[in-house]
Amino acid sequence: MKEKKKETEVQIEELTADLQRTRADFENFRKQVELQKAGERKVAKYGTVMKLLPLLDDLDRAIASYEELKPLEKSLGKTLQELDLKKVESEEGVEFNPDLHDAVMVEGEGEKEVIGETLRPGYYYEGEVLRPAMVKVKKI
Repeated sequence: MKEKKKETEVQIEELTADLQRTRADFENFRKQVELQKAGERKVAKYGTVMKLLPLLDDLDRAIASYEELKPLEKSLGKTLQELDLKKVESEEGVEFNPDLHDAVMVEGEGEKEVIGETLRPGYYYEGEVLRPAMVKVKKI
């Protein structure tokens, strides 16, 4: 009788350990699936935003060319802020940074490299560089 009881206790311990391992495996699997879903959502969001960038470039050029479109600039800026999409600083005179700027032309002979002209704005999305600004660089 004691032997049967001991055997049953050992069996219960083994089954309990198996159940705990199964629960841990399932929890790990669930976390892995959630990470994969989050990664897929991030890739989809980045893809969508990348497709919007040429439209934003066209809107910037239109606003710069037509004075009557200037009121759109404020609205566009607010929308970009809500989307967590920010322009890379690339105004004339800003120090050139190869992580943020893509130089297509370099002029001058100096030591210091600064932006001479922005040809296409760059953007940050959710704190990461989505597209570097295309610029002309001046050496002063």
